[in-house]
Amino acid sequence: MLTAAVVLTATAVLAGCASGTAEAPPEASAAPGTVRTADPAPSGTLAPAGRTPQGTLLVADFGGDTVTFVDPGKDGSGRGGGPIASVEVGTAPYGLVVGEDGRAWVATAEGVAVVDTRQRTRLALIPYETETGPVTTGEYRGGGMGIALAPDGRHVYVGVNVPGGNGTVEVIDTATREVTGVAPVGRRPFDVDVSPDGREVYATNHDSFDVTAVDADTLRTRRMEVAPYGTEGGLGSWLKPHYAVVRPQDGTLLLPFEGERLAVLDPRSGKVTIERMTADTHQHGAALAPDGTLLVVGTGPIGSADEGPSLTVRAPGGTERIVPLEGPHEDVAVSADGRTAYVTGGFTRDGYWNGITVVDLDNLDKLEDLDNPNNEKNKPIRLSAGNRPLGIAIL
Repeated sequence: MLTAAVVLTATAVLAGCASGTAEAPPEASAAPGTVRTADPAPSGTLAPAGRTPQGTLLVADFGGDTVTFVDPGKDGSGRGGGPIASVEVGTAPYGLVVGEDGRAWVATAEGVAVVDTRQRTRLALIPYETETGPVTTGEYRGGGMGIALAPDGRHVYVGVNVPGGNGTVEVIDTATREVTGVAPVGRRPFDVDVSPDGREVYATNHDSFDVTAVDADTLRTRRMEVAPYGTEGGLGSWLKPHYAVVRPQDGTLLLPFEGERLAVLDPRSGKVTIERMTADTHQHGAALAPDGTLLVVGTGPIGSADEGPSLTVRAPGGTERIVPLEGPHEDVAVSADGRTAYVTGGFTRDGYWNGITVVDLDNLDKLEDLDNPNNEKNKPIRLSAGNRPLGIAIL
């Protein structure tokens, strides 16, 4: 699908993740588990009491206490789409994952919320075993960050941030909705992934420059440094790992850095090899399309990166296309047919916006001339969403 390498320019937006920043205030509270109707509700969408249609987007509202259901628009184009409803889940939700049974597991500052996405209601809030201090908001808040589901659906694994110290991965039994184990990991587990066979869990530890592998049965751990720029600067460094994806065919982890280097981690040996990237932008969220295409969110010029926000579309052979985005974004999901990418505008720092950018991956040629004012109709479509949307899943 993707063979030619085309690098596109974008407007530079200064943003980062090395120091604190002001946060948007949470939305007004509602009774736990209640549904909030989007205001205004897009015409033609389901009422909150209806069942959620397949293909709806679910986003975690990091600037509030809800998840929002978003209609992607006709045929996934984004035209005519927008928020359908939202459900209160807990303070500052970050990552989320959805099982085949339609239940979503949402990592919040207070615990892991369980949401019935078909009926749009919260079923439970599972508190953490790890002590994380007072419930707060913002990039450095304690509580859940990355979250993943075992291939067999029997366990959920959530990375829990402990402000000022090392974090944990907590194991939740999806049948009993109880925490059944806790494993120590590194500092600020931005992302959590599971091996294709379900035997290992991987926490990407932003502030300790490493990945922790957790044995799913014994909870024994081993730490593997992933620092292609070194660890100089410590907590003040911009050059840290953020998100990872697991390549199904060989189980390696792919971790993008700065639109310059793709770290390929073999979890069996701990060896890291580096492949060149071309976006030259500070990178956060990542996802794999069904054909192995890697999608990576660029947030803007930070540290050694000079270019503006973008979405890197990297073919399995390594050729890349760079799609400019308007403003910083955080995470990305790709449709089951591999034709559409949805990029959340929440971002963990200043510069976020309350929406989703829709990128048509089948028509990247039309995105080559976005600086041309006559090419306005081919720009990626932007949907309104929730309050600072970070994590995203396609139902």
